[in-house]
Amino acid sequence: MKRKLKLINFNEIATLIVGVLLLTVTSCSKESSGDESLESTAVMSSTELKFSDETEMISEEITTIAEDVYAADEISSTSKGDYNSGYLPDCVSVTVVLTENTKKVTLDFGEGCELPTGNTLGGIVYLSYALDMEADSNTIQLTLENFIFNDVAIEGSANIVRVRSNENGNPQGTANATFAATWPSGETASFTGTRTREWIEGFGTGFWGDNVFLITGKRIYTSRAGNEFIKEVTTPLRRELSCRFIVSGVLDITRLGNTVSLDFGDGSCDAKGTLTYSDGTEEEIFLRRFRN
Repeated sequence: MKRKLKLINFNEIATLIVGVLLLTVTSCSKESSGDESLESTAVMSSTELKFSDETEMISEEITTIAEDVYAADEISSTSKGDYNSGYLPDCVSVTVVLTENTKKVTLDFGEGCELPTGNTLGGIVYLSYALDMEADSNTIQLTLENFIFNDVAIEGSANIVRVRSNENGNPQGTANATFAATWPSGETASFTGTRTREWIEGFGTGFWGDNVFLITGKRIYTSRAGNEFIKEVTTPLRRELSCRFIVSGVLDITRLGNTVSLDFGDGSCDAKGTLTYSDGTEEEIFLRRFRN
């Protein structure tokens, strides 16, 4: 019995291989596209949100230090007596240099100095502002040197425009700041933009723990992965200095056109927050603020 051999048509095989490759590439492309879509709609992971919130706390505390020093000068000059809120502990070394028109203050936290809020700081904060304490407004220049905040290395600077009395009759500071943070793991993030803090309670009482601020503003947060997020306050954030957490207010976080809203609650001092997504679904989260 004779066997018939079938000739192989290489053109057909080539066509078949190309077809298979095209299907494979198309399939991978669809999967990749789907992953990007899912990633973009997530806006910010819960882990990244915790890191982001910690940068907010760093900014708040640095600004509080500057405003506390300035307020002590302002109150002492107008009341003709020494004033101290007790916010800066004895472990801070304070050096003052006066020129004809300015005052330069160096705050040296050494290798570790714990604030009454429980945060441990190291390194140096430099402050400079005009000597005229009776002016309606003044600008505080702030820079950092070898600064550490709860083991996180911080670089950057800020200009704080301090208003003696805003339209509500309260002291107010508007900080235009740029800071970069490096965690002990080597991960980095940066944050730049403006925050306005209205001092609504506790000014001049002599005790830091009853100070209350309303915070507004907008800034850009660049995450550890290099992604940029726009963070804008839509309902003023209430920070009671006796509490580690923001107790109320709403912050919108936007990336690639997608926005989630973070609601900090009803005024209770706790780590809870509620994320609301664009489709209306909600998720409860917990913000550590350096507390595990």
